[in-house]
Amino acid sequence: MIGLGTQDSLGQANDFDNKFDITFDMLWDESFISWQTIGVSSQPTAVMLKADGTPITGWIGAFPEDEVLQLAADNPA
Repeated sequence: MIGLGTQDSLGQANDFDNKFDITFDMLWDESFISWQTIGVSSQPTAVMLKADGTPITGWIGAFPEDEVLQLAADNPA
């Protein structure tokens, strides 16, 4: 799992990580190009990708853990 931070500054992105005790890798992209590339239009959004970067599916808002786990099992790296 990788998070894409798009706050106004890297400092705000780091504050967000600390506030919510983020334990996965976060990338910061002030340009929003990463969001445009994978089709993110609002927060929160989750996108599941195959190992080669091909999108499998995505969710806006909460995402179902059981579906994520099944898709991960069906699409091993």
